[in-house]
Amino acid sequence: MTPTWTDQAPIYQQLADRLAVQLLDGHPSEGEALPSVRALASQYVINPLTVTRALQALTEHGLIESRRGLGMYVTAGARERLRSQERERFLQRDWPALRARLQRLGLSAKDLNWEST
Repeated sequence: MTPTWTDQAPIYQQLADRLAVQLLDGHPSEGEALPSVRALASQYVINPLTVTRALQALTEHGLIESRRGLGMYVTAGARERLRSQERERFLQRDWPALRARLQRLGLSAKDLNWEST
Protein backbone atom coordinates (compact mmCIF):
# COMPACT_ATOMS: atom_id res chain seq x y z
CA MET A 1 0.00 0.00 0.00
CA THR A 2 1.39 3.38 -1.02
CA PRO A 3 1.36 5.94 1.82
CA THR A 4 -0.71 9.04 1.24
CA TRP A 5 0.79 12.47 1.67
CA THR A 6 -1.07 15.73 2.13
CA ASP A 7 -0.39 19.30 1.05
CA GLN A 8 -0.49 20.46 4.68
CA ALA A 9 3.27 20.08 5.26
CA PRO A 10 6.38 19.09 3.30
CA ILE A 11 6.67 15.34 2.76
CA TYR A 12 9.90 15.15 4.76
CA GLN A 13 8.07 16.66 7.75
CA GLN A 14 5.15 14.27 7.35
CA LEU A 15 7.62 11.36 7.28
CA ALA A 16 9.46 12.72 10.33
CA ASP A 17 6.10 12.94 12.12
CA ARG A 18 5.23 9.34 11.16
CA LEU A 19 8.60 8.10 12.35
CA ALA A 20 8.21 10.07 15.59
CA VAL A 21 4.86 8.35 16.23
CA GLN A 22 6.60 5.00 15.72
CA LEU A 23 9.32 6.04 18.19
CA LEU A 24 6.64 7.10 20.66
CA ASP A 25 5.11 3.63 20.27
CA GLY A 26 8.54 2.10 20.97
CA HIS A 27 9.42 0.96 17.44
CA PRO A 28 12.34 0.72 17.22
CA SER A 29 13.35 0.69 20.88
CA GLU A 30 15.94 3.03 22.31
CA GLY A 31 19.41 2.00 21.22
CA GLU A 32 18.13 0.07 18.21
CA ALA A 33 18.79 0.92 14.58
CA LEU A 34 16.25 2.47 12.27
CA PRO A 35 15.77 0.97 8.80
CA SER A 36 18.23 2.27 6.22
CA VAL A 37 17.50 5.33 4.09
CA ARG A 38 16.99 3.08 1.08
CA ALA A 39 14.63 0.79 2.97
CA LEU A 40 12.56 3.75 4.21
CA ALA A 41 12.52 5.32 0.73
CA SER A 42 11.25 2.04 -0.70
CA GLN A 43 8.70 1.53 2.07
CA TYR A 44 7.25 5.03 1.75
CA VAL A 45 7.79 5.32 -2.03
CA ILE A 46 9.72 8.58 -1.80
CA ASN A 47 13.10 9.93 -2.80
CA PRO A 48 16.02 8.92 -0.52
CA LEU A 49 16.92 12.63 -0.17
CA THR A 50 13.48 13.25 1.35
CA VAL A 51 14.10 10.43 3.82
CA THR A 52 17.50 11.88 4.68
CA ARG A 53 15.90 15.26 5.37
CA ALA A 54 13.27 13.63 7.64
CA LEU A 55 15.98 11.79 9.55
CA GLN A 56 17.93 15.04 9.89
CA ALA A 57 14.86 16.66 11.47
CA LEU A 58 14.67 13.81 14.02
CA THR A 59 18.39 14.15 14.66
CA GLU A 60 18.01 17.89 15.32
CA HIS A 61 15.39 17.06 17.95
CA GLY A 62 17.78 14.62 19.63
CA LEU A 63 15.61 11.58 18.92
CA ILE A 64 18.04 9.69 16.73
CA GLU A 65 21.78 9.78 16.12
CA SER A 66 24.05 8.76 13.30
CA ARG A 67 26.67 6.15 14.01
CA ARG A 68 29.28 6.39 11.32
CA GLY A 69 29.22 3.35 9.10
CA LEU A 70 26.38 1.75 11.09
CA GLY A 71 23.29 3.85 10.40
CA MET A 72 20.78 5.78 12.47
CA TYR A 73 19.96 4.73 16.04
CA VAL A 74 17.32 5.79 18.55
CA THR A 75 18.94 7.82 21.32
CA ALA A 76 18.60 7.02 25.01
CA GLY A 77 15.65 8.85 26.50
CA ALA A 78 14.18 9.67 23.08
CA ARG A 79 10.78 8.18 23.82
CA GLU A 80 10.35 10.10 27.07
CA ARG A 81 11.55 13.39 25.51
CA LEU A 82 9.15 12.89 22.63
CA ARG A 83 6.29 12.02 24.99
CA SER A 84 6.99 15.16 27.02
CA GLN A 85 7.06 17.34 23.89
CA GLU A 86 3.84 15.81 22.56
CA ARG A 87 2.07 16.21 25.91
CA GLU A 88 3.05 19.88 26.04
CA ARG A 89 1.92 20.42 22.44
CA PHE A 90 -1.40 18.69 23.15
CA LEU A 91 -2.07 20.70 26.31
CA GLN A 92 -1.11 24.04 24.72
CA ARG A 93 -2.57 23.65 21.23
CA ASP A 94 -4.95 20.72 20.87
CA TRP A 95 -6.70 20.51 24.24
CA PRO A 96 -8.13 24.06 24.34
CA ALA A 97 -9.74 23.57 20.92
CA LEU A 98 -10.99 20.10 21.86
CA ARG A 99 -12.37 21.33 25.19
CA ALA A 100 -14.20 24.17 23.44
CA ARG A 101 -15.69 21.74 20.92
CA LEU A 102 -16.83 19.38 23.68
CA GLN A 103 -18.49 22.29 25.46
CA ARG A 104 -20.25 23.40 22.25
CA LEU A 105 -21.55 19.84 21.79
CA GLY A 106 -22.68 19.61 25.40
CA LEU A 107 -20.40 16.66 26.16
CA SER A 108 -18.88 16.05 29.59
CA ALA A 109 -16.29 13.62 30.92
CA LYS A 110 -18.98 11.09 31.81
CA ASP A 111 -20.11 11.03 28.15
CA LEU A 112 -16.66 9.95 27.00
CA ASN A 113 -15.63 6.30 27.02
CA TRP A 114 -11.87 6.21 27.66
CA GLU A 115 -11.72 2.42 27.38
CA SER A 116 -12.97 2.01 23.81
CA THR A 117 -10.58 1.81 20.91
